[in-house]
Amino acid sequence: MTRKTTTRKTRVFSISFPEPMASQVEAIAQKEGRTTSELFREAFRAYRTARRHSILDAARAEAATRGPSPYTEDDVERLVHEVRQEMYEERMREMQRKTA
Repeated sequence: MTRKTTTRKTRVFSISFPEPMASQVEAIAQKEGRTTSELFREAFRAYRTARRHSILDAARAEAATRGPSPYTEDDVERLVHEVRQEMYEERMREMQRKTA
């Protein structure tokens, strides 16, 4: 008889808290009707979101110091079109060289 092995879809982490904080964790989880794992998953999601916002805020602040872009939306569209056209033409030249 062969045993079918399954891959675990979660990982286990071991964390420690001072007793007063651990009691608070358990009390909150019980009050909200969730497990401590669910509580920590939610806490991590909130941390990750806050971290992303922090990174974006820093990027916005840095961009604000540079001033407005000299390009308009039409300039960007035109430049993208030009680059794509150049790439297309280069591919066509390469194909012609290969078939010649």
